[in-house]
Amino acid sequence: MQIKDLSIEQLDGAVNMLKAIAHPMRIAILSYLEDGKRLTVTEIHELLKIEQSTTSHHLGILKDKGVLSSKRDGKNTYYFLKHANLSSIVQCISQCTISE
Repeated sequence: MQIKDLSIEQLDGAVNMLKAIAHPMRIAILSYLEDGKRLTVTEIHELLKIEQSTTSHHLGILKDKGVLSSKRDGKNTYYFLKHANLSSIVQCISQCTISE
């Protein structure tokens, strides 16, 4: 399916996902979740060296906009990319930044 085949509602959903991704910390979070990785809030906040509450805030936005999903396992909640193809966006951003 091509973009021209999407409905206005589908395009609106895509725009909301892109807006949610468009933040340095959120791009960093996505980069850690590439290749099917699943991480907890604690693991992500330690990797990014930011407050756990800030990490939770960003994860909430990404989950709310359909970028991430989560699964509870005992005391831990693991976050992961809802759609594997989102890794392509992160890789594209990385490649475009390197080539400048």
